[in-house]
Amino acid sequence: MSKQLQDAYIVAATRTPIGKAPRGMFSKTRPDDLLIAAIKGALAQAPNLDPQLITDAVVGCSFPEAEQGFNVARNSVILAGLPNTVGGVTVNRYCASGLTALAMAADRIRVGEADVMIAGGVESMSMVPMMGHHPSINMDVFKIENVGLAYGMGLTAEKVAQQWKVSREEQDAFGLESHRRAIAAQQAGWFKDEITPFEIVNRKPDLATGEIKITHRTVDLDEGPRADASIESMAKLKPVFAAKGTVTAATSSQMSDGAGALIVVSEKILKEHNLTPLARFCSFAVRGVPPEIMGIGPKVAIPVALAAAGITQDQLDWIELNEAFAAQALAVIRDLGLDPAKVNPMGGAIALGHPLGATGAIRAATVVHALHRNNLKYGMVTMCVGAGMGAAGIIERV
Repeated sequence: MSKQLQDAYIVAATRTPIGKAPRGMFSKTRPDDLLIAAIKGALAQAPNLDPQLITDAVVGCSFPEAEQGFNVARNSVILAGLPNTVGGVTVNRYCASGLTALAMAADRIRVGEADVMIAGGVESMSMVPMMGHHPSINMDVFKIENVGLAYGMGLTAEKVAQQWKVSREEQDAFGLESHRRAIAAQQAGWFKDEITPFEIVNRKPDLATGEIKITHRTVDLDEGPRADASIESMAKLKPVFAAKGTVTAATSSQMSDGAGALIVVSEKILKEHNLTPLARFCSFAVRGVPPEIMGIGPKVAIPVALAAAGITQDQLDWIELNEAFAAQALAVIRDLGLDPAKVNPMGGAIALGHPLGATGAIRAATVVHALHRNNLKYGMVTMCVGAGMGAAGIIERV
């Protein structure tokens, strides 16, 4: 006998600041420590919630090995001080790992298998490089019919730029605007509600005394945005992925370190524990595209997610479209007719950074708090995904 689906409500949403990789502020900070801080930050936003009620934690990570291996979700739950009864599972859908984790956590609530879930994402691109430490690819990937799977992300961006006729000048302008919006948002304090400050502890030996000097520094802003970015400096950069291409380092997402965490509950928990919901998780969709043009993925996922949420595109008030590359972001915006003013109003991954598996959770926190700050109704997180996918999630302020 089928049961009616119940709503899944977000009662906490936070993230760490985002550090630049591989030599930024979190280069010597373990990713699990970043995730622990995000989980604790989320719990602090819902003080009336008994941690004993949490069933499971679903955490996204694109390269779950080394410092972010060993089921980083479960280990971080325990190290964050949660009860042993709270489970943990690490999931990987590359750039959409964090968003997938949120969707999976919400689904457990929606089907009645849990009443309280943690969703999150974590990635240290300083400690675990792109493709991991020891990549091993099936050689069938290099057959003609599969070779798109072997393309580097930059090359897929070049393919999208060619096919959708996105010029170098348009990409440079988009990249500059990402930095301008991010700097403006930082100066206005708009990231304050979504960021949990992080204390960086540095240990350095004093060779003269033999002692270890310990220093502490608290960071509460993303490291990537550049106030000195200019169209002139961007125009001087050479393409980095194809000799005669148009994609540069300035129009690509930054390699980054960071984590995000959200708490999702049922309506029953809201009422029993006097919790105020921030938002309702409405829908999620993922669809595939040819791997060689993976950047266009949101084009096919967004309409499905909108239909599942029962709304139209023009009802979206805030869109976090992950800027893997300016070329693919512009192609998606044009193809779907998205309103540029609603897309990444506080900047995107070109300025803020893209810690792979964490980004979906991080940008979901951005949407949740942006909807409340601006008294808006519907927001969306969407991104392209390696190997040829697009993902989108719809969030409603309540």
